[in-house]
Amino acid sequence: MPSLFRSNSSSPPPSSAPPNDTVPCPPSSDEMWNYLLVPILLYLSKELSLAKAQTSTGLLLPSQRGDGSSTDSSTASSPSCTVLDPNLYYRPVIGILTHPGDGASGRLNNDTNASYIAASYVKFVEAAGARVIPLIYNEPEEILFEKLELVNGVIFTGGWAKSGLYFEVAQKIFKKVIEKNDRGGHFPLYAICLGFELLTMIISEDKNILETFAASNQASTLQFVNNINIEGTVFQRFPPALLQKLETDCLVMQNHKYGISPEKLENTPNLSRFFRILTTNTDENNQVYISTAQAHSYPVTAFQWHPEKNAFEWGSSMIPHSEYAIEVTQHVANFLIREARKSLNRPPVWKVLENLIYNYSPTYCGKAGRGFDEVYIFTQRQARI
Repeated sequence: MPSLFRSNSSSPPPSSAPPNDTVPCPPSSDEMWNYLLVPILLYLSKELSLAKAQTSTGLLLPSQRGDGSSTDSSTASSPSCTVLDPNLYYRPVIGILTHPGDGASGRLNNDTNASYIAASYVKFVEAAGARVIPLIYNEPEEILFEKLELVNGVIFTGGWAKSGLYFEVAQKIFKKVIEKNDRGGHFPLYAICLGFELLTMIISEDKNILETFAASNQASTLQFVNNINIEGTVFQRFPPALLQKLETDCLVMQNHKYGISPEKLENTPNLSRFFRILTTNTDENNQVYISTAQAHSYPVTAFQWHPEKNAFEWGSSMIPHSEYAIEVTQHVANFLIREARKSLNRPPVWKVLENLIYNYSPTYCGKAGRGFDEVYIFTQRQARI
């Protein structure tokens, strides 16, 4: 093939004054190649650059493709937002039951009426797009249950209290959760660590049902039960890769001395009728306990592990903080708030604002290098409504 840009050195020099009737010579074959191939090469060069960009980036915006698929800005229609589902509530509020004490063995507040919420639970809720109203366990009952009417779901936190007023209040709140759902008002409950243990005692109607396990301050996997169907569970929207990681990598934190075994739950009619087992774990003594359970007929999920800690607590070296561990926290929080948006409750805005946890200030207690990083501390005289 002749050179695309070869000069025609053999052509005679042009005359200085050609006659007016001179007919132009037709293009040479070399010039014809120039006219035909240069545009083709430019086109091929553009396509090769596009292919290279797609290989390196994986995805191009329409305006970056240069294939005519993007619309000129002068003719493009105005962007439109997706119409929101009118049956969902996009300003959900979660009630968190306070726990006796100050969360720091009296170092922060030794008032006998004090109760607390670890700030990690509040951040957990906020990270998924909701706000928190504290349900102060020892405030007057009429105030406590009026606050319950301002929320779209509840969390029972971790802790140690399993008797007395705290147990009674948790029992009454659980009863109201069931009543709300039975009346057709979707109302979720998350029961975490101690919360799971309280539900086990309340539902079984047996305060001595809990078993002891050696599972304090441990990072662990989760073992899904055989042939589990995760549709409609907290794990439904976990990516497949993350579900696999949960069974092989230590992505959750266990910190408990009590729990219930699969055998005991299955052999306790009240519990087996209410819960289905999702995951189990094995403690340091090779004893198997239930680590995640979900109600058959209610939006109630129980965790023996701590989904809130991965992203928001730093007091123990056994709390996982990997990217996958943070994903676990986020997905678990998202599920609770997704369920809360289904709530039919539409509380007065001004009452919600008067009782939000933003009316209180958290206390930093992480300097000790153990326990919680921040806590909200409440006393009876701080009660609002």
